[in-house]
Amino acid sequence: MLEILVVLAIIALIAAVVGPRLFTQLDKSKTQTARLQIRSLEAALETMRIDIGRLPTEQEGLTLLMQGSAEQAPGWSGPYLDKDLPPDPWGRPYIYVAPAAASPDAPADARARVVSYGADGQEGGEGVNADVSSDQAR
Repeated sequence: MLEILVVLAIIALIAAVVGPRLFTQLDKSKTQTARLQIRSLEAALETMRIDIGRLPTEQEGLTLLMQGSAEQAPGWSGPYLDKDLPPDPWGRPYIYVAPAAASPDAPADARARVVSYGADGQEGGEGVNADVSSDQAR
């Protein structure tokens, strides 16, 4: 019986040392995944901008990448993503912030922003709760 308690104590000690490091790595990988997905969404937005001459409005949002039509956006030849629009690594939709470029007379270099609010789903934050945006993904 004593041997079992010693083994359980050793396992608990190992878990206490390794566990936090494992979760830190998991958090870092989710943040990196968000950055990579945002880059992919930006590339799709840029391809669509070339086709239709503008970025989506905030009302159209990222769904225009997948569900559009030539009537809605002349020149649309999507879908612009191979798969469905992904949620962020924390399971929430990405937030699309249209620049003034959503109008046809905006400057050609105006950029949209794609944002994930991180683990807590709230704007701002630090560490794993920090926002991940296209500004950082570039």
